[in-house]
Amino acid sequence: MRLQGDWNQLKAKLQQTYTQLTDEDLAYVEGKGHELVSRLQAKLGKGKRKVIKLLNAL
Repeated sequence: MRLQGDWNQLKAKLQQTYTQLTDEDLAYVEGKGHELVSRLQAKLGKGKRKVIKLLNAL
């Protein structure tokens, strides 16, 4: 997974699209992307591949 750009801007885009996501859901720590993916999987009800594809598309 490659998150490019300003994470705060990317996070804002995600929150606009998926209003149920909180700041806590979108907490990202460099090197711990798998934790972010797991939280998003649970919250959005999507599979791991779909979540990673969604994040990479930002």
